[in-house]
Amino acid sequence: MVLLNCIKNIVAPRYFSQHCNPNTHKTLARTIATSIPKMKYLNQHEAISVDEELFNEYKFSVDQLMELAGLSCAHVINDCYGSPQSTVKRKVLVCCGPGNNGGDGLVAARHLKLMNFDAHVYYPKRTEKDLFINLQHQCESMGITVSKDCPTLEWVEGEFGLIVDALFGFSFKPPVRESFAPIMDVLNKSKVPIVSVDIPSGWHVEEGPQDECNIQPDCLISLTAPKLCAKKLTNAKHYLGGRFVPPKLQDKYAIELPTYEGNNLFVKLS
Repeated sequence: MVLLNCIKNIVAPRYFSQHCNPNTHKTLARTIATSIPKMKYLNQHEAISVDEELFNEYKFSVDQLMELAGLSCAHVINDCYGSPQSTVKRKVLVCCGPGNNGGDGLVAARHLKLMNFDAHVYYPKRTEKDLFINLQHQCESMGITVSKDCPTLEWVEGEFGLIVDALFGFSFKPPVRESFAPIMDVLNKSKVPIVSVDIPSGWHVEEGPQDECNIQPDCLISLTAPKLCAKKLTNAKHYLGGRFVPPKLQDKYAIELPTYEGNNLFVKLS
């Protein structure tokens, strides 16, 4: 239906209404839909390779891409849950892991604060690198609590309107380490909507949910390009963020990314 409406906007509306019956509309929509290249979903090796090329061939720095990724995540969350009509409480629990996915979460928390969300960061395993130390400092300097104490299910259910899951990225391989088992148990049991960054934590990047970790996010924000596990989403909103992939890199991996409109930092996929 969305595609059909786009076709109607491209073709003169008067001609459409006068000369095309509904069956013609549907046939034309199907014809154009089948001619549109399907966006590629990356396997783990491809996702790692694309990242490495961004760093090595295109000379992006880690903090540069992290800032762009975290900012796009904050924009998605504000678009999805930040409208005046939204019934979601604006207090957000941001769960951050020790890797780059956690760094994206720290950046997102800072930008969410600037968008008038009340962010609280759970960051149990800190990375002793200047980049991550600085990201934590930036959050705390803005009045955001950054805690090592695992939140209880009861506290999460009563206090927060949204959870940002930035624990594990596409380099993750099951099973979950024992130290993260308590927070994974909370995320598995909580009824608070979860927004997962790049992949739902605990999922296999290609195969999707695992028996011991079956987080079902309300929203997934794929970064750079979707990973294969995104095909396993059930009734979830799906966005693409990270508007920084050079055209030559897209062509090399035949990713066929959708077009970002205007100055948007994200594209809504479903």
